[in-house]
Amino acid sequence: MTRRGLLVGCAAALVRRAWGGERVRVIPVPAGGLQPQAVVDERGGLHLIYFSGDPKGGDVWYQSAESVRPVRANSQRGSAIAVGTIRGAQLALGKNGRVHVAWNGSGAAQPPGPVNPDSGKPGQPMLYARMNDDGTGFEPQRNLMLHSFGLDGGGSVAADSAGGVYVAWHGIGESEAAGKRGEARRAVWITQSQNDGRTFARETKAWTQATGACGCCGMKIFADGAGNVSVLYRSATEGVHRDIYLLSSSDRGRTFTGRLMGEWDINACPMSSMDIASNGRERVGTWENGGQVYWARLEGGTPLAAPGEGKGRKHPRIAIDGRGEVMLVWTEGTGWQKGGRLACQRYDREGRANGDIRDAGEIPAWSFGAAVALPGGEFAVVR
Repeated sequence: MTRRGLLVGCAAALVRRAWGGERVRVIPVPAGGLQPQAVVDERGGLHLIYFSGDPKGGDVWYQSAESVRPVRANSQRGSAIAVGTIRGAQLALGKNGRVHVAWNGSGAAQPPGPVNPDSGKPGQPMLYARMNDDGTGFEPQRNLMLHSFGLDGGGSVAADSAGGVYVAWHGIGESEAAGKRGEARRAVWITQSQNDGRTFARETKAWTQATGACGCCGMKIFADGAGNVSVLYRSATEGVHRDIYLLSSSDRGRTFTGRLMGEWDINACPMSSMDIASNGRERVGTWENGGQVYWARLEGGTPLAAPGEGKGRKHPRIAIDGRGEVMLVWTEGTGWQKGGRLACQRYDREGRANGDIRDAGEIPAWSFGAAVALPGGEFAVVR
């Protein structure tokens, strides 16, 4: 299969839409799967993962330019979870293009997570698998959450070309087990490998500031080849300050500084997710607040809201091309066990919306879209 043919080979159908002169490919997820995550490698090849099966305990599938058929990433069938939308698997490409996948384990997943002192029972694990050396399949899944507990919202994975692999989640540390209850105990935890995922160090808190973490919200970690690691997550300070923070490291994840990106006071968990992308020179990030979706250039850019009035906009995803143009994708009308539609908006280098918001079609319950920049100035939206 050619790399150009990948866009057809990984989907049952493909539509190229000329929206006001824009070149956008809309790719359905193979086999009616859920929760696509997509990245493009340095040679322009598309890599895709998605979920299929029972949302309470299903499988994560991977497909690329070289794969004639999808390959299951989880070594134990039924060990991934899709319920809640924010617990889906995430994908990263590392040294020499090796594929790394991380996901929240289902209730039946092995190995289990550490015992949760609140319940006295093992919790769900933070699972990870990497492509084997031959590139023919994935190594057995591993639980990387060993000294924290209370996994709820989605974890995330990042990798760089130097062999760094970073897996992050938010949970509760062993020292906080006997402390105060609730989300105030939660923090962002990171475990990292500097040998391409062969072994990982013990997880540590990414940031010492006690912001809490919104229990059933997702998060995103991203790494580049220059030693920079970035994290977007939602806080839970005093139970009501559900703000978006950006954590940044310039020393390969050893230390982080934090910056407030967006404020939202709500005495509830909004079950939200976020995304980060890069074109090799600049990073962009996206998140939701109060039913609206926002994006910003992370090197100091001002957050921009998607055009129009936000009503139930959720689960934004973002891509940026070599010219600095951006594609923002989000869901509309989705909810618990409820599907909706996918919307997208293209932006120019100056952050100006290029044309109107576009409808990219229906999505099933528990799902969302993905956006990637393709060679030749095209974007792809996977749904």
